[in-house]
Amino acid sequence: MLRVELIRPVPQLLVEQAARWGDKIVFSDDRRSVSYQDLADRTRRVAGHLVSAGIARGDRVLIYLDNSADIAEAYLMTTRASLVGVCVNADAAPAEIEHMLVDSGASVIITDRAHLAHARELGRLRGAMVLVVRPGRVEDARSYEELATTEPAGPPRDDLGLDDAAWMLYTSGTTGRPKGVVLTQRGCLWVVAACWAPIAGMSEQDRVLCPLPLFHSYALVLCVLGVFATGATERILPKFSPGRVLDLLATEDFTILPGVPTMFQYLVHSARERTVDAEGLRLCLSAGAILPAALNAEFEEVFGVKLLEGYGITETSTMVTMNTPDGGRVLGSCGLPMPGIGVRLVDPVSGRDVGVGEEGELWVSGPNVMRGYHNLDEATAEVLQDGWYRTGDLGRRDANGFLTISGRTKELIIRGGENIYPAEVEAVLLKADEVRDAAVVAREHPDLGEVPVAFVVPEEPGKLDVDALLGRCARELSKFKVPAGVFEIESIPRTGSGKIMRFLLQKQLPTPAG
Repeated sequence: MLRVELIRPVPQLLVEQAARWGDKIVFSDDRRSVSYQDLADRTRRVAGHLVSAGIARGDRVLIYLDNSADIAEAYLMTTRASLVGVCVNADAAPAEIEHMLVDSGASVIITDRAHLAHARELGRLRGAMVLVVRPGRVEDARSYEELATTEPAGPPRDDLGLDDAAWMLYTSGTTGRPKGVVLTQRGCLWVVAACWAPIAGMSEQDRVLCPLPLFHSYALVLCVLGVFATGATERILPKFSPGRVLDLLATEDFTILPGVPTMFQYLVHSARERTVDAEGLRLCLSAGAILPAALNAEFEEVFGVKLLEGYGITETSTMVTMNTPDGGRVLGSCGLPMPGIGVRLVDPVSGRDVGVGEEGELWVSGPNVMRGYHNLDEATAEVLQDGWYRTGDLGRRDANGFLTISGRTKELIIRGGENIYPAEVEAVLLKADEVRDAAVVAREHPDLGEVPVAFVVPEEPGKLDVDALLGRCARELSKFKVPAGVFEIESIPRTGSGKIMRFLLQKQLPTPAG
């Protein structure tokens, strides 16, 4: 059942939840806790200060922070000033952060001391205001805490429309450059109202343990909007650690644990070495990558709690389909479409809808679909056609409507829930003088699902410096994008038009040791 009362502007929800829950904690991390009343007051003040400082409606705010309650607060604050929150992976390579700043045109950067030096460089580059979240004054930056605890000269705008741009999250593109996916309050809160509140049953009685990185849309919608809109309480971890998760489950009364398949794989491995105590846990949720049926069953056996899989991507404000805790479930399936969401499986060649059991490309329509890619009209037009978003993912539907994802028409590699496009890695490899040609493909991994590996044609056969090549990748790419292996090859197989025939390279992959 759709919880339509939750689909309202965030500033309105903030005020109402503060009046209802007051001093109840909404978000906490290893450093601080923030109550519902604090959240409403702090977001109002910071937004008011930004408006008074002349930050224009619709300007972008780069949220450049390590995982913390600060990110959750910043996501909500930007709506009060009618700005667009742009959250980035703080562990990304500096060049990637710079691209996202320049591409988004952000006029404000919110950062922490760990990234302050780089943020100040970026601020000078773009003339952007830099706010640092830790207390105290620093050169070339303003104190976010000071803005959050002092009254501004004027009020926040508090008038962001439900269908206006609210958040922009970056996803890798086929050209090797991340694309900004523009999301709305209506789209994201629709997922809360159609999935997390009614299906997962999130309510004021829940305590969520969040090991997810908050720069992902999955975490934005579930672990920020879902938590505060339903009156729940959440603990945010700085990074995922299976030992830390198991310790917290044993010592604190958490009821919901969201994650990606890789996290649940590591938790199962860790649970074999110690006693599992998760008595208060009532539900675990998985998205971001395909959850193997065997892992789903093993996790539920070891932890004694249901692990529900769903399907969603950034361009659809995350969830499109979801399994339910009650009623029928098909392990390995990602469930049924949510209320108000249209789903088609279409033959990529003929354009016809396929039948039961046949494989087709997944198309999605509904209020959760993105507005488009920021400043990329052609890329937007390629995937948004006649009200449908073409996901590029392949799937099958059984006679009862349960969807199972079977592959991708795109060349995306998903490493532990993180998206990698081969072209992005190949562009770095080809910068090296000793590399004549290169191609990146996915190799199966027992824990991460997939990892990227590179095939390289050297200028001088037999003289490829693999360590130097991987060092270049480590300097220019986020850690998860660095190839797990490099293999020398005489030539890259290509079609007549120059496209890489990746399936031929995958057949040449050596069997991993062990």
